[in-house]
Amino acid sequence: MSVELHHTVSGPEDAPALLLGPSLGAASDMWQPQVEALSAHFRVICFDTRGHGDSPVPDGPYSIAELAGDVLRLMDDLGVRRAHYAGLSLGGMIGQWLAVHAPERIDRLALLATSPRMAPAQNWLDRAKLVRSEGTSAVADGVVDRWFTPGFVQEHPDQVQDRRDRVAATAPEGYASVAEAIAEWDIVAELPRVEAPTLVIAGADDPATPPEGHGSTIAEQIPGARLAVLDQAAHLLSWEQAERVNTLLVEHFTAGDRHAAGMRVRRSVLGDTHVDRAEERKTPFSEPFQDLITRYAWGEIWTRPGLDRRTRSCMVLTALTAHGHWNELGMHVRAARRNGLSADEIGEVFLQAAIYCGVPAANKAFAIAQEVLAEEA
Repeated sequence: MSVELHHTVSGPEDAPALLLGPSLGAASDMWQPQVEALSAHFRVICFDTRGHGDSPVPDGPYSIAELAGDVLRLMDDLGVRRAHYAGLSLGGMIGQWLAVHAPERIDRLALLATSPRMAPAQNWLDRAKLVRSEGTSAVADGVVDRWFTPGFVQEHPDQVQDRRDRVAATAPEGYASVAEAIAEWDIVAELPRVEAPTLVIAGADDPATPPEGHGSTIAEQIPGARLAVLDQAAHLLSWEQAERVNTLLVEHFTAGDRHAAGMRVRRSVLGDTHVDRAEERKTPFSEPFQDLITRYAWGEIWTRPGLDRRTRSCMVLTALTAHGHWNELGMHVRAARRNGLSADEIGEVFLQAAIYCGVPAANKAFAIAQEVLAEEA
């Protein structure tokens, strides 16, 4: 019987849904480095697997099919008919099961630091037995040792300790029952049935699910799957290489419809009034250009997580000033305000531009911005 999973939801309600499945010994907060970047484009749903975090801890045994059934119940409860899915380790196993057995519910799929089979089974049964007898703290150090590279541990000891404490706080019955489910996990023969466009991300330094034999097997078995191997990344690569993972996930999940993704960002940055006006003025002659800027300027560049929108606005204001694109400047002053820049910060951008783009250009930019800011006052 399925259980009601604890979960959090962020991002626009009308955006495509994206489910994030956590690792064994972790809860939804392990996706903290991804949520802000992904919520700019998706309705992000982070959940705690049964037996973990704030989700119920029913008595075992569990199976991966049951854990996936919990996710399907969550989707039903939220009114989500179809969603993108990204899962790391255990979360990736759940994602594989969903893509094979409930393909009508999964749009695009990302599988991080995971495997289609985690032999030998006895290792997992032994771990479950240890946790039941001595508690989850008995395995916490060993788990976290596999999660991060030595360099990351040395540079970020507080973060590593926090992750270790969260593993230790996991309910022993929940952890042990999931470990027993992993002992029985083997979906290799069924992977060719996956229809969802799939991205596989593996860590080059991952001792738990090294690329060879784990991520590589998934990529070989799923038709058209892409494998990305990240250097300086162990098992919890979404934490250690957050920016690289964010870029890969955004690119993968927006690839299905760049125009729709671009239009969401365009409306968020420029405002519905401006975009609606541009759409109303669109003609058969200008439509290809409107499509171009929506797909590439807004769908390819503005959707990238590598820079926040405040920074992108600063760069756009500077570029427009440098090239004298005065017809566009007022629109992007308004956009900069929507992206969180204050009037004083916009002034600082133009002062900087005065040095590198020329005083006359900055003078013109100040005049245009002053008019726009006065209208909004």
